[in-house]
Amino acid sequence: VQLQASGGGFVQTGGSLRVSCAASIRPFGNYAVGWFRQAPGKEREFVTTISGPGRVRDYANSVKGRFTISRDNAENTVYLQMNSLKPEDTAVYYCAARLANSGEIYRRDDSYTIWGQGTQVTVSS
Repeated sequence: VQLQASGGGFVQTGGSLRVSCAASIRPFGNYAVGWFRQAPGKEREFVTTISGPGRVRDYANSVKGRFTISRDNAENTVYLQMNSLKPEDTAVYYCAARLANSGEIYRRDDSYTIWGQGTQVTVSS
């Protein structure tokens, strides 16, 4: 398994969760990483992305100011800190990766070549 997502769970509205994406791909710092999510009956949507070195980030408008993406390349892991969670954040969260130049980030899911298995996040109202 090249990408392993973990840390999902059940939380009440307004709560926080941190999900992780552990990678076995090397060198991990050469890969841009994105988080996507898919709710039941809906298409997969972009959440956030981070460049290989971690200096460039982008967020979907729906999560901006509430979610933070970060990475620790020494630990080969990307984190998604989710605060002020809402019921509409309920979804399976997937991490994805692709080789990229140092400042590149990608919002489209078809830009990514490696996908993790997903972790469920459920926010109760």
